[in-house]
Amino acid sequence: MSEKIMRKIIVIDREKCDGCGLCAQACHEGAIQMVDGKADLVSESYCDGLGDCIGECPVGAISFEEREAAPYDEEAVKKHIGGCQGCPGTMARSIGNVETVEESLAVAPPSSRLANWPVQLKLVPENAPYLQGSHIVIAADCTAFAHPDFHRVFLGDGKVCLVGCPKLDDSEAYREKLARIIVANGPKAVTVVYMEVPCCGGMVRLVEAAIEAAMVDLDYTKVKLALQGEELARESVRYRFSR
Repeated sequence: MSEKIMRKIIVIDREKCDGCGLCAQACHEGAIQMVDGKADLVSESYCDGLGDCIGECPVGAISFEEREAAPYDEEAVKKHIGGCQGCPGTMARSIGNVETVEESLAVAPPSSRLANWPVQLKLVPENAPYLQGSHIVIAADCTAFAHPDFHRVFLGDGKVCLVGCPKLDDSEAYREKLARIIVANGPKAVTVVYMEVPCCGGMVRLVEAAIEAAMVDLDYTKVKLALQGEELARESVRYRFSR
């Protein structure tokens, strides 16, 4: 058995838990399961400490604590997920699009509207000139593959495109870097585009946390896409911070 280490791990208050199951759906590692109508952390080694489940709990029954716990075990998670119904975000499935090559070639391909390079958030310089006063579009990696008209709908008009994966990349590093980008460049607007799968919710949370940390007034929009690319939800707010 692995020696325990100090790390962040979730705590579930079963008294507060109302049994809605949203946290279990959001936990892409299968660390949370419903036991006797309540959410339960079935194994410390399955919890990666990213907290995708926290934002889904409507009654505030989940929190973080720093304590000794078994290390996160990715191999154990793979076996665990393989032995149950599987994570909604990683489960293989057939989407069902059957357009032929001939059909796709019958329509003239749209031109690119990408206005900046690089686009990977990890690589973008924090003082890049194109960030100044811009409209930043932060897209989860998979969105441009799912949405058939991503460039026309989300880019253009000089919008800056930044991409990343809240599951595979360092979310905390992204949050901190994005906050610095906002402070240094004063963007007029930020849009986050993400997929409906649970692990993608982490992108929304890190972006919103970065805006809160930066305390810069801006327009904010979040757009959720289905696996086949259609828009499921869009919400816009104006962030204003008292000086």
